[in-house]
Amino acid sequence: MSVQKTASINRQVSTILLFAITMFVSASLMFALQPMFGKSLLPLLGGSPSVWNTCMVFYQTILFLGYLYAHYLSTSQSQNKQVLIHSFIILISCIALPLALPEHTEPPSQSDPTFWIFWTLLIAIGLPFFVVSTTAPLMQKWFAHVGHHTSHDPYYLYAASNAGSLIALLSYPFLIEPTIGLTEQKAIWSIGYIFLIALIIVCGAFLWRSKQKPIPHEENPDIGIDDIPLLTKLHWLALAFVPSSLLLGLTNFISTDIASVPLLWIIPLTLYLLSFILVFSKWGNKIHGSMLFIQPIILLPFIAYSFINPAVLPYWLDLTLHLTAFFLAIMVCHGVLAKLRPHTKHLTIYYLIMSFAGMLGGMFNTFVAPFIFNGVYEYPIMIVAALLLRPNFIFNKAGSIKLFGFQAIFPIVLFFSGLIIYALNNDLGQYLDAIGVGLILLAGLTYAFRSQPVTLSLLTGVIIIFTMGLHHLLTNTLYQKRTFFGVHSVRESILINEHNKQEKYHELFHGTTKHGAQRLSAKYLTTPLTYYSRQGPIGQLFKTYEPKNHDWVIGAVGLGAGALACYSQPDQHWSFFEIDPTVIEIAKNPSYFKYLELCGKNIQMVIGDARLSLQKQPASKFDLLIMDAFSSDSVPTHLLTQEAIKLYFKKLKPNGILAFHITNRHLALKKVLSDHAKHLNFSALLQEFKPKANIPLVVATDWIIMAKNKEILAPLQQSRLGNWEKLPLYFDMKPWTDDFTNIVSIWK
Repeated sequence: MSVQKTASINRQVSTILLFAITMFVSASLMFALQPMFGKSLLPLLGGSPSVWNTCMVFYQTILFLGYLYAHYLSTSQSQNKQVLIHSFIILISCIALPLALPEHTEPPSQSDPTFWIFWTLLIAIGLPFFVVSTTAPLMQKWFAHVGHHTSHDPYYLYAASNAGSLIALLSYPFLIEPTIGLTEQKAIWSIGYIFLIALIIVCGAFLWRSKQKPIPHEENPDIGIDDIPLLTKLHWLALAFVPSSLLLGLTNFISTDIASVPLLWIIPLTLYLLSFILVFSKWGNKIHGSMLFIQPIILLPFIAYSFINPAVLPYWLDLTLHLTAFFLAIMVCHGVLAKLRPHTKHLTIYYLIMSFAGMLGGMFNTFVAPFIFNGVYEYPIMIVAALLLRPNFIFNKAGSIKLFGFQAIFPIVLFFSGLIIYALNNDLGQYLDAIGVGLILLAGLTYAFRSQPVTLSLLTGVIIIFTMGLHHLLTNTLYQKRTFFGVHSVRESILINEHNKQEKYHELFHGTTKHGAQRLSAKYLTTPLTYYSRQGPIGQLFKTYEPKNHDWVIGAVGLGAGALACYSQPDQHWSFFEIDPTVIEIAKNPSYFKYLELCGKNIQMVIGDARLSLQKQPASKFDLLIMDAFSSDSVPTHLLTQEAIKLYFKKLKPNGILAFHITNRHLALKKVLSDHAKHLNFSALLQEFKPKANIPLVVATDWIIMAKNKEILAPLQQSRLGNWEKLPLYFDMKPWTDDFTNIVSIWK
């Protein structure tokens, strides 16, 4: 006898709507809170993409704890006690309202800030986030006992939860962020949280009033439902762990090797949520079958163009390939996970294992991978792992593990052949075309193994590992280190100099963005290059004010390779503000760059976020402030707000000059600074410099110079050293403040 037969069966649509709306609102609040507090923390940590990934791990951890609580509550307490206990927890969580960061919070400047982020988030939003994280499993479990005619299968409510997540996540960058400031966002979120509390209480009242009579032991519907085998639970764990790790791995890979644009960070998470919506929908089985068919087809162009030869594709097409391959991989994993969903008796343990695996995936990427890898290598590893989890690959229909077949020998032989090639030939560059063609042919061969258990994944892994090793060898990387702020590498390259001869030079990269270069011939060791050339805007500035800048006090935000130091004069005093200690280590190492060794006699290093460090400097200290923190694609927006500009001028002398290096591949930063100059009534000049002659390592670069009045900048405009122009006016800009920034409005 079923539960519904012990009482009148509820067929009201309103009951479904109540629980669906509750889950929708809860998920919307959860995924609006994530980018909102990520954005709140970004200014304190230089805009690093690792802030977002660390926040994600915190959210996954609290989500697991919420699911653990929901499992314990629903399996060990009576229905009435569940309502009472959960109501008490909800009331306690209200002490965190209204949401705000702790006062006077400041990240550590000399150590990894990961644990500081965790602690700050726990204090600020830990309790409310815990409550919203319990809603999905608890509401489904409650719905299973309210006596509705669909209570036997409440999993379809999961679609409402994921729809709320998806809508909130997409709304944030395109609707919420462009129109509402952070303070107002937090206030609106707090009101929404109160509304959620009301909905949960009404759902609890439905459960309380459900007139279910005690069911005799022999009539208990859960009797006869087998316990879940350990192997099945481990299968669930793997199917949830790999997509979670792949999510953060792809986010890091995008930030490091494609484009570290904050707006792009939400795309993998959006696809991740969409996959859950699709696989738990009524069309889930059909969609999953299509994904299984398409995945090995997409694998060929994905490997060929995204790993073997990424240089031939524009970044947006490369990004599309990675996102497509990612989506197919997680759809396959989550599709199998949805097919294996258990009876409602095991609903909470099912969600508990999923959330635990998600947390483990995030922790692996955040705490383990950065310490064992010097690059974002966890991403290709999880690509291979996702292929291993294709249905009937490792786990057969009987649930037992398949053994490695004869076909696995092929990629193993291929791998060792590659090692022999590396060992015997130190000049692979001359065979690059042949190697590339061979690897692409092997990538095409992967489709032939689409139904074989180990060969597809091993062959894919061998191709990717061989390709990444080849790229590393050909770029002649001298040093590479991964920190919280990204992957830094020093590379040695060759140019053709003025005498038509080959000459070596070193380059500093942060991900794919060049942050400086130095020619190694003695004649050019103290010559600033790339964005800082003497022919360029910053060189023109120092040349123009050379007669009176011999005793200037100069501050520079962003060190790079240290090229700016070679503009220093004996009686000047320079301070470099750098957030990442690894950059200082690289710039000071004469094996990589000699700028600081040869030019940096009167230079002080200040480690930490530039704005926090500048606040501690005396007023009217600097004659010149150089802001060079925006050439990377990951822009620290807190250094571009009105409050930041006012702070800079407070630290400048009355006749001081503020210089911004705004070269950027994706963002038109001149719009923001033009708007500030207009509203704050400052004088500003722009030069979008393009070198007239083909001078080695002198590149196009954009600079803006600001001062309190135009007389200060008049010598620069009159010098005729470069094409300095007034900033154009933009009338579609809303001023950027500490409370409001909008990346979408300045997208090129």
